Amino acid sequence: MPATIKSEFSLALNQVATERGIDPVVVLETIKAAILAAFRKDYGATELDVLTVDLNPDTGEAKIFKDSKDITPPGFGRIAAQTAKQVILQRIREAEKQAVLADYQTKVGSIIPGMVLRFDGPNVIIDIGRTQAVMPASEQSQGERYHLNQRLTFYIEGIRETMRGNEIIVSRGHKGLVEGLFKREVPEVASGAVELRIVAREAGGRTKLAVYSNQSGVDPVGSCVGQKGVRVQAVIAELGGNEKVDIIQWNDDAKQFIAASLAPAKDLDITLDEAKKSALVLAPDDQLSLAIGRDGQNVRLAAKLTGWKIDIRGKGAQEKPAEVGTNEKIEETAANEQGVPSNSVTPVTQDQPEEKKEEQKTVDQAQDTV
Repeated sequence: MPATIKSEFSLALNQVATERGIDPVVVLETIKAAILAAFRKDYGATELDVLTVDLNPDTGEAKIFKDSKDITPPGFGRIAAQTAKQVILQRIREAEKQAVLADYQTKVGSIIPGMVLRFDGPNVIIDIGRTQAVMPASEQSQGERYHLNQRLTFYIEGIRETMRGNEIIVSRGHKGLVEGLFKREVPEVASGAVELRIVAREAGGRTKLAVYSNQSGVDPVGSCVGQKGVRVQAVIAELGGNEKVDIIQWNDDAKQFIAASLAPAKDLDITLDEAKKSALVLAPDDQLSLAIGRDGQNVRLAAKLTGWKIDIRGKGAQEKPAEVGTNEKIEETAANEQGVPSNSVTPVTQDQPEEKKEEQKTVDQAQDTV
């Protein structure tokens, strides 16, 4: 049996199809369609003309037929070869892109290292290895400023279809970034011994997470904090170093869980309304600002973490009776109704100018002398 010698075209076609996972028949059909389009463009054939292409899969020789008659122009082989090359390269690029997207589709919900490559308006283009990803403005952390060649850890939020095609979207503001970092830094979380039940995050400001363990002898909070705080500090460093992280042990008792979620405030009295799923929290005056947090951030995150509507009030305002009898008491009661603390009502004498005070003091001393 004589040996079969394949041409360079056949070898290249089979090699590309094998390496890239493309069916050779599909590539050949695409090449035929491209050759036919090139013929119509260069030689003025109309769409009504019944044209067919015969492409030899071994030699790559292409012929054009019209009504079974060979109408291949002289020198058309060079055009056909160039067209075949372009089609094969295009198919390779498309196949590679689909393979990359399929690979990263399985990584959605995980974290990945990346480098800031360039800026595209408000978006940041990230180099994540085999391809590039996009971090929109909505997925950026408010407390961070990005610069070229900056290496960070990103959360793969998903793959979206845009006008430019499918794009991989990464995030620095998603709560999944915190979860992924704790899985990476805490072996107990990665193995499942410690479970991250709920994560509430305001990127760049504060994060609260409730942890739980059903294995005896495993301290969920201590595992996440680490010896001398080394594990949680590693997570904070990856988040930019300015974001606070509160680790709270999950508790089925709603009162205890709400009290823990309002840390660092303590000595709180909590009353629950199961029907409305709301909680009234009375805090000591020196703990009220801690419970509320800056711009209400602490109580807002606690509400997200627990799923309860939380109303915080000071104990002092609840304990003082509303006595009305003098002008000062009337002003104090009105101030309380408007939400102003009672101690903010200032006596009229304190509003006098300094020179008036000194003059009154001199008069008093003169009366005493007399």
